Amino acid sequence: MLALGARSHTKVQILEGLGLSPQEGSEEELHNASHELLQELARPRRDIQLRLGNALFISPTVHLQDTFVNAVKTLYLADTFPTNFGDPAEAQKQINDYVAKQTEGKIVDLAKDLDSTEVMVMVNYIFFKAKWEASFDHKSTRKQDFHVTSETVVQVPMMRREDHYYYFLDRSLSCKVVGVPYQGNATAFFILPSEGRMGQLENGLNEKTLRKWLKMFAKRQLELYLPKFSIEGSYQLEKVLPTLGINDVFTSHADLTGITNHSSIQVSEMVHKAVVEVDESGTRAAAATETIFISCCYCQPSSCSWEPTFISFSDLMNSQDFPL
Repeated sequence: MLALGARSHTKVQILEGLGLSPQEGSEEELHNASHELLQELARPRRDIQLRLGNALFISPTVHLQDTFVNAVKTLYLADTFPTNFGDPAEAQKQINDYVAKQTEGKIVDLAKDLDSTEVMVMVNYIFFKAKWEASFDHKSTRKQDFHVTSETVVQVPMMRREDHYYYFLDRSLSCKVVGVPYQGNATAFFILPSEGRMGQLENGLNEKTLRKWLKMFAKRQLELYLPKFSIEGSYQLEKVLPTLGINDVFTSHADLTGITNHSSIQVSEMVHKAVVEVDESGTRAAAATETIFISCCYCQPSSCSWEPTFISFSDLMNSQDFPL
């Protein structure tokens, strides 16, 4: 959505950071593909809860370009809300209440420390909940060793079930892949790399690899031991995206005149929060991203500095798309 309102070199950096060429047509393809994916993922599904969307919280003191507002509503199905950032506590509550409601309380306090300099906040969210096709028996869950690294071992609640699961041994990436089906049209992938091969696996994860796994999967009798876990994290993307070459949008060089003709708008902060919970009954997961826009009129000089032993994700679209 940010690319819709970016112009000149700011737009080029965003598109190239996404691995796209700024050539004519590539951005249009991006937005159209995103729109189709949103529509597909938003359709009702039997036995699976999947909710995702976008929202703009807008100060009434800022006039947004009609073309931008129409585009985010049409292509990204975004909601828009007038927000009084002159009352930071109330604005923060409005945003956090919205995100908490859409993620069923899994993402809370996304917005923090608003200070009335904001002119707009852009929010993206996703919520997923599904039950295993065959649940794990609580009575079979036992404390067992979990190898965080070759030197670090911790005790975790380990679920156990013997059944037929999708399985593939990928020798090229030195990993084993197990597919555990949910009720409905979805499958969780659990990927176990060989010792010391996590980096190789992460570098090889792409659409081609996922499609290969789906094609090569075969049902196999397995005694599956799976940790019962809850993972959450928060990331300051204004410190991460510059490593992809996306710099200008966070500085006074930002050209966001496609959003508003106010030439001094820039992104001050971009926060991503995510949580995943896996237990005997199934999976609950949620994520949200907050992008804060300020007017440079309010900017103050500042300084800043720019283990997993397995990976899991879900295939929600019967091998057609892979929302990670």
